[in-house]
Amino acid sequence: MSSSEALRPAAGPAEQRTITPLLTFVLAAACGAVVANIYYAQPLVGLIGPALGLPPEISSFVVTLTQIGYGAGLVLLVPLGDLLENRRLVGVTLAGAVLALLLAAVAPNGALFLAASFLIGLSSVAVQMLVPLAAHMAPDAMRGRVVGNVMSGLLLGILLARPLSSLIADHFGWRAVFGVSALITVAFALLLARVLPYRRPARVASYGGLLGSLWSLLRGTPVLQRRTAYQTMAFAAFSLYWTGVPLHLAGEPFHLSQSGIALFALSGAAGALVAPIAGRIADRGWSRPATGVALLSIAAAFPVAWLGRDSIAMLILAGLLLDAGVQCNMVVGQRAIYSLGAEVRSRMNGIYMAIFFFGGALGSALAGYAFAHGGWVPVTWIGFAFPVIALACYATELGNRRRG
Repeated sequence: MSSSEALRPAAGPAEQRTITPLLTFVLAAACGAVVANIYYAQPLVGLIGPALGLPPEISSFVVTLTQIGYGAGLVLLVPLGDLLENRRLVGVTLAGAVLALLLAAVAPNGALFLAASFLIGLSSVAVQMLVPLAAHMAPDAMRGRVVGNVMSGLLLGILLARPLSSLIADHFGWRAVFGVSALITVAFALLLARVLPYRRPARVASYGGLLGSLWSLLRGTPVLQRRTAYQTMAFAAFSLYWTGVPLHLAGEPFHLSQSGIALFALSGAAGALVAPIAGRIADRGWSRPATGVALLSIAAAFPVAWLGRDSIAMLILAGLLLDAGVQCNMVVGQRAIYSLGAEVRSRMNGIYMAIFFFGGALGSALAGYAFAHGGWVPVTWIGFAFPVIALACYATELGNRRRG
């Protein structure tokens, strides 16, 4: 089979029920490229604020509004995957992302850039439309493997976005970061329009009914509740570490430059290698022990970070333990909720992602506050508390199983 045949979707409006390795790779790459849009601005706030006349206390809203936009998109746009034809929905959302990125690249003042930041976050939820679509195309026996492979691309996008934006800004200026990203997003939008299958879900009553069903789904689905609780704590720990460690590396005893911190961040990309392995483990029915190992790995990262606070090697090890655990838990969780039914897959994914994303925002906020008031040590202790809470919830699952 040629590469073009491997990528080509099924003819006509029939739904495609299989996914090729090449299409899986394209989806993973697209997820990584698009999700990076959310994180490009984080290391550039110190450059963007002065250039646009934003005072320091307002400059941080560049990151905050992007996160708020992404959270809003998870609730308001991602569930549309259960209502509208998926290929067109992805294309329109990516078109919005291109326009938002171009606005950020040419914004003449802070107000327009802040508006663009919100729209970048809102439209970047296209990645959370692609992941359920990949799960839909995958056979049941290999759904975890496919989700893991696609999620590895997403995690790489998250981890590589900050160092890449720093390097581009150093050589071409901060506006070039958003211009380059707009071009990349256009390329993937055109490619996905060609290779994605046509998929029109069974229609629900209305958009209002779609949103109204979100609370009922969460309240009535214990698996979704547990997986969301685990990943909320895991992602809070992840965001806290990767927000706090650059502050630690910039000060005593390291005094790393922006480029040095960017290189350190690249070390965490190895955690993405765990995703395909986690998917295979979930496909074998070992989700419960995999969850325990993942949460223990996250918990172990913070004592390592505390003990090795003066060692680059130990901090890298802590980052690897953390990223591997978070990625494994995410893939296992998605494998579980995607198995609950194709007709609610997009809505459940939106609920899952929206809640744990706000957990990540909490972790980032606590990292900045804790580091400002006590340095690195309180950051590690707060980080350790998150997986401990998740492990306590996990212990109740094991207890219920024994009683059953």
